[in-house]
Amino acid sequence: QAQLVESGGGLVQAGGSLRLSCAASGSIFTIHTMGWYRQAPGKQRELVADITSSGRTNYADSVKGRFTISRDNAKNTVYLQMNSLKPEDTAVYSCNADVWVTTMRKENIWGQGTQVTVSS
Repeated sequence: QAQLVESGGGLVQAGGSLRLSCAASGSIFTIHTMGWYRQAPGKQRELVADITSSGRTNYADSVKGRFTISRDNAKNTVYLQMNSLKPEDTAVYSCNADVWVTTMRKENIWGQGTQVTVSS
């Protein structure tokens, strides 16, 4: 069974930076799309950014120009570099991945989430 483990959340002042990491492990044949979602209190979960195995990226309008998603396919790891953070970026950030655990079976899996808090 595949699993995702995130790291890198924390408390930062507005204008600061954080880097999130998410490593996939376990039964993995290959991973297609990996992405980051976030959910703020009282709000729906939203896509922040995702990246395909070939490196094609997609960003929410609210983070374009400030956040950068990248991945290391050899390490099955995805990163989210967050710069110029704003208080409205405060949320629980969760990693998501489309994992082919065999050549015939694909699973969509989630990490446990990591808190990002931006103070004004």
